[in-house]
Amino acid sequence: MRFENKTVVVTGAAGNLGQAVAAAFEAEGARLLLVDVDAARLDEVFPGTSDTREKLATDLRDETVTAAALADALSDGRSCDVLCAIAGGFHMGEPVHETPSEVWDQMLGLNARTLLSAVKALVPGMVAQGAGRVVTVGAAAARSGVAGMGAYTATKSVVMRVTEAMAAELAGKGVTVNAVLPSIIDTPQNRAAMPGADPDKWVKPEELAAAVTFLASPEARAVSGALLPVTGGH
Repeated sequence: MRFENKTVVVTGAAGNLGQAVAAAFEAEGARLLLVDVDAARLDEVFPGTSDTREKLATDLRDETVTAAALADALSDGRSCDVLCAIAGGFHMGEPVHETPSEVWDQMLGLNARTLLSAVKALVPGMVAQGAGRVVTVGAAAARSGVAGMGAYTATKSVVMRVTEAMAAELAGKGVTVNAVLPSIIDTPQNRAAMPGADPDKWVKPEELAAAVTFLASPEARAVSGALLPVTGGH
């Protein structure tokens, strides 16, 4: 029970990876604040009420709304011990010179602004208490540019550079910041989109969640600024 009595905030909680991460932390005793833009989806995948789970529907792309919503959710004196910044999005298809401006805006909003709003709202409390963990989600593909994926890889690269910058800034303050870099995640949506692929070569959400919990655990207290590939071993 590595996270007993610890408050863990999971953004993008209603998604496939968010659900797996939430389940992994809950199994180890964490108190969860489950954040997602889709209130109906939150209620669908986390039905009912629980003493160890709280749901929060808010748009993390809006910094002001996010700050107010998280402050209200933690107004009982709790602090955030672990932030799992899972919220994000994917897009591919057009070359860079044909990618519409709205796609760039969408990818920046989903992949970068959701992270920046969350850390701005929660990291000061971690610094004040002298302890905290931030785990972000980059992408194995974003270690370099990929044809047809310019907006996605560029914005995931932002996540990775921000992770490294924060790790350096928070060194010595008791707060670690690390990222997992998944390859293709084995989800129903990806199976439907790529029916001819072999999903056995993809990373399972539960495997990725295990990496996230490790980086948030006491065992990883000496690890910060890491970009950990989690690619299913293929």
